[in-house]
Amino acid sequence: MTADALAELDTLNARLQSYPLPDSLRRGIEADWEVTQTYNSNAIEGNTLTLAETKAVLLDGVTVSGHPLREHLEAVNHKEAWRLMRRMSGTPGPLLEDDLLSLHRAILTGIQTEDAGVYRRDRVRVVGSSLIFPNPLKVPDLMGAFVDTVNAEASLHPVLTAAHAHYRLVAVHPFADGNGRTARLLMNLLLIRAGFPPALLPVTERAAYYAALEVANGGDLGAFEALILGRVRVALMDLLAVVGGEEEV
Repeated sequence: MTADALAELDTLNARLQSYPLPDSLRRGIEADWEVTQTYNSNAIEGNTLTLAETKAVLLDGVTVSGHPLREHLEAVNHKEAWRLMRRMSGTPGPLLEDDLLSLHRAILTGIQTEDAGVYRRDRVRVVGSSLIFPNPLKVPDLMGAFVDTVNAEASLHPVLTAAHAHYRLVAVHPFADGNGRTARLLMNLLLIRAGFPPALLPVTERAAYYAALEVANGGDLGAFEALILGRVRVALMDLLAVVGGEEEV
């Protein structure tokens, strides 16, 4: 089943690449990604800004009454982290540890500056997760091994590589905060470098996302792989609807 799903993604992506993309349309798609990815990734972590409010903060530079400053900073920071990820995606090559640290630094600077771009120094526990996260003393070595593993998976289909990297980063939980947002940015960095569009994990599917992560914690990545493959398929179909006039699914 996974092989069939991956073959379908390749077919859809080849079809997408066959359409010319005018610069104006490309800019519009990029602007939409920036807002929707920021809104959903932050909302998954509990940010209460709505999509419309996130758009107002990012595009108009306004502050929205009734929301703490942290939520506004999370929106602005994620936008900057997204733009950094997009710049990185234009440079082929292996994943570097500095890439992850730079993305994380962009997410937390000005919010938890002392933790921005550095590995955690304390033990952590995530409510609702069965996973016992590694001792902080082991994190630097684990992250070196993590990057090596991501780069060694070049023989895998890139969507699977992106899905595995996403899960494994969350499983190490190398940062004091911002692990989920960094993992989703990393996943999309790997997808875009491989020629696929970014996958959006919508806050409306947060329960399914967390459930798939929990199953993966038990050693079975199948549900998580299927979730990510499905979200990449949605991204491809949505773009084909825009550029090729095909029906959305």
